[in-house]
Amino acid sequence: MILDPLLDLFRGKAITIPPMDGALKPNTLLDEADALRAADAPDSLAVRGDQVLYCSGNEVRSLATGAVIASFPAAITALAVSSSGALAVGLESGAVLIDGAEFQGFNCPVAMAFGGDGALYVCNGSADLAPAQWATDLMRLNRGGSVWRVDPKTKARACLASGLAFPFGIAVDEAQQRLIVSESWQHRIIAIPLGGGKPSPLLSTLPGYPARLMPSGDGYVLALFAPRNRLIEFVLREDHYRMDMMAQIDSRYWIAPSLSASRSFLEPLQNGGVRTMGIHKPWSPSRSYGLVVELDSALQPVASYHSRANGTRHGVTSAIRHEGRIIAASRGGNVILGLEPQGGGV
Repeated sequence: MILDPLLDLFRGKAITIPPMDGALKPNTLLDEADALRAADAPDSLAVRGDQVLYCSGNEVRSLATGAVIASFPAAITALAVSSSGALAVGLESGAVLIDGAEFQGFNCPVAMAFGGDGALYVCNGSADLAPAQWATDLMRLNRGGSVWRVDPKTKARACLASGLAFPFGIAVDEAQQRLIVSESWQHRIIAIPLGGGKPSPLLSTLPGYPARLMPSGDGYVLALFAPRNRLIEFVLREDHYRMDMMAQIDSRYWIAPSLSASRSFLEPLQNGGVRTMGIHKPWSPSRSYGLVVELDSALQPVASYHSRANGTRHGVTSAIRHEGRIIAASRGGNVILGLEPQGGGV
């Protein structure tokens, strides 16, 4: 029992990443899925009535027609629709709007969900950075995210949890009086009491960075926007190297997760086991990946949909289940996809 800590001084600590196995076994279902609509970096999905909405840039659009539903002065970073049809929008500027009424006090709204009583729950991903600076938040090892409750009638705000590692997805579980939140930099899903309080883990050690999750019948649909890999995990432990990298290198070429694979020769992870004789290996380490996971009511994975390292439909930040299909927004692939569920009745 005494030897292990002593040996760690000489051999270092092992970098381990949970394997994609079981319900997370890799496949090519995202690359084989129907392309429902091409879009420029489509993001947050929401359902209003029988209509699926998505955001692209500063516009909210209809998936069925592509028509612009609303536009805003800044890029949209989160969408939510209430049971009465009210539309909530988070912006890159930090503003949160509910049917045009603005709510102050946020700087990084990245996910939102309405409760049954009309309250809006907001994930503020970072305490001091904007949504587009998520990679900087990770590389700084920040833990400044928070979850808030907003009363649309009084505009009162209440912080329910703070000190979170970039909360990037939220769903309201009225039955158990809790919020289900994905905590990206901790690679896990947590529960927060509706009235606020200490978070408790529900699903830990995910093999990627979780983004938004949405209720789906008896479970949830979870999007993971990028994979974990050993090189990135190593860089996150090397403070001096990481600080020098951030100071001297364009953020597009950091050794950090990415929403898509660039085609620049400056990009890390290009050769060796990644590309051999010009062929990109599907099992190679990658900074980007496409992954959607169906979870059961206990928040355990039951099915998954992948675009592997050599695929193109990466950077899935939002997925929902609608009219018997799973719909996923691939920001890196500039497309919204339709999939046949593999997880049965979940």
